Amino acid sequence: MKQFLILLLTLIPLAVNAQMSSPVVWTSEFTAKGDSATLTLNATIENGWHLYATELPQIDFGPSPTTVDYSTLDGLQAVGPLVASSAPVEMYEETFESNVLFWEKSVTLTQKFAVTEPETISIAGRIEFQACNNQNCIPPSTFDFSFGNAAPGDEAAAPAASGSGFDPSGQQWWTPVNVDGSATDIAHASLWSIFLWGFLGGLLALFTPCVWPMIPLTVSFFLKKNTSRSKSVRDAAIYGGSIIVIYLALGLAVTLLFGASKLNDLSTNAVFNLIFFALLVVFAVSFFGAFDIKLPARWSNAVDSRAENATGLLSIFFMAFTLALVSFSCTGPIIGTLLVEAATMSDITGPTVGMGAFALALAIPFALFALFPSMLKSAPRSGGWLNSVKVVLGFLELALSLKFLSVADLAYGWHILDREVFISLWVVIFTLLGIYLLGKLRFPHDTPTETTGVGRFFMALVSLSFAVYLVPGLWGAPLKGVSAFVPPLFTQDFNLYARDGEHRTFNDFDEGMRYAAENNMPVLMDFSGYGCVNCRKMEGAVFDTDEISSILGKNFVVIELMVDDKKPLAAPFTVEENGKTVKINTVGEKWSYLQRYKFSATTQPYYMVLDNDGNALSGSYSYDEDVEKFKAFLDDALKAYGN
Repeated sequence: MKQFLILLLTLIPLAVNAQMSSPVVWTSEFTAKGDSATLTLNATIENGWHLYATELPQIDFGPSPTTVDYSTLDGLQAVGPLVASSAPVEMYEETFESNVLFWEKSVTLTQKFAVTEPETISIAGRIEFQACNNQNCIPPSTFDFSFGNAAPGDEAAAPAASGSGFDPSGQQWWTPVNVDGSATDIAHASLWSIFLWGFLGGLLALFTPCVWPMIPLTVSFFLKKNTSRSKSVRDAAIYGGSIIVIYLALGLAVTLLFGASKLNDLSTNAVFNLIFFALLVVFAVSFFGAFDIKLPARWSNAVDSRAENATGLLSIFFMAFTLALVSFSCTGPIIGTLLVEAATMSDITGPTVGMGAFALALAIPFALFALFPSMLKSAPRSGGWLNSVKVVLGFLELALSLKFLSVADLAYGWHILDREVFISLWVVIFTLLGIYLLGKLRFPHDTPTETTGVGRFFMALVSLSFAVYLVPGLWGAPLKGVSAFVPPLFTQDFNLYARDGEHRTFNDFDEGMRYAAENNMPVLMDFSGYGCVNCRKMEGAVFDTDEISSILGKNFVVIELMVDDKKPLAAPFTVEENGKTVKINTVGEKWSYLQRYKFSATTQPYYMVLDNDGNALSGSYSYDEDVEKFKAFLDDALKAYGN
């Protein structure tokens, strides 16, 4: 536990610092020999991020490609095109309705030159690039290079208008804000969510037909030990601890083997999602009674035999390992889903917390049964009820499998599982589950029942009520309770849903702040981008809801700033940043600099509420499609403003 806490304390600052550091680090090298020369540009890309390629499809709103422009090129003549060390990955992006190309991990760009005048060789230029991960994008950024007598950023390649120095401290609303201690703690909330889902998954696994029969085996094993009271407590604690260690080691091994960022990539990879969809369907069919999925019997028998023959602490550990092996066919889908979802945090913290919570929930009851074998007398015996649990799990896995199919459908643009189709299937699945729980639908291994128990009745009531709750979604209702699972609203063909209220939106910071001051209204800062996928998702899932749109329309001025806006500034300017002189040529570069200077942030989407003096009324808010959480974020800001 001590090492785990140290790991968490180490990772949290790294996650915070990642906000300010670029996920792409460039280095440059230039060599000239005889009548030829080579410029080498190396990009190291942080895990979980991707760098867009030098050539992208022509689309109206999309990510910025990587480009190399030369401001000085003396004594040299380019030979051939810029060559990449590896071919970029190609993936269909639904938001852009087009394929996009990008590199991951690293790439080297090489340009060959012919030397025309060896005595005057001089080269300088700039790389412009953009990178994204599955949650955020950095604005288009630059890297300057120079060799020989050239200076980076030479005016030969600059816009016609000459740049002048810009002092942000002299601007009325540009004063940096202090968000320490007030930022919306999305990562903390996510960890608690992962812990909760992991713990619930462990409790659910306890009632699976693979795990439940291990209870009498556990009691029998510890009855044979016939030790004193103090030793019984020790053995039970060791048994529970061994279960936690084994499952935690399993989760960490998978994460370290593939990498947390790789699991994160897999969570959005179309092929992987198709495979996971197929696996969950197979498990569901198995739970319905078509066939059994088991590990080879000799594996579990061998471990069980070791547990019987071993002595002392080793025998207890082997008993815990037997539990892990025997329960695999039931816990495997739960663990796999948990690891994939937890890995969206792009580091090892999520899988660690998720698997720790899963193991804890599973270990507690087994440790209690090891401590008090007599508790088995009050536990229901295996029988027809256990098969019913198995079938219920089959329905749930069938419903969950559609989530993975939906990801692949969006990635490839098949449109076979648009929102209304997905919801229709869920309505049918949960209706059939309710009918099954009422005893009106039976599978081959079910025990006939003449009456419906109270527990089954209430479970059926929940399932059927949930199916009714889903029905309005067929006509465009937001279904906030399941918005993380169903496809986005823009895939809906027939939509009766309409926004309530329009908010005032400005695309210029100073103009928007001036309007807000004149009308005595707080400002919602929205740093976005044309190529920002998650910005579009936030707009569709949160801003376009009646509740949020109405609050914004009545109470806020929204300033939406596109950090990848390529429109040239009428008067480019220069700023001093991190000891370097940076030239700001475009509107997007200006808003990107504003975000860095005033808010100490670089990623999009990024939200913060300001008062009429430019001071922060709230912490920052990033990508999170929880409507209630965003509403609370706005409500807290309104209270601070005095409305």
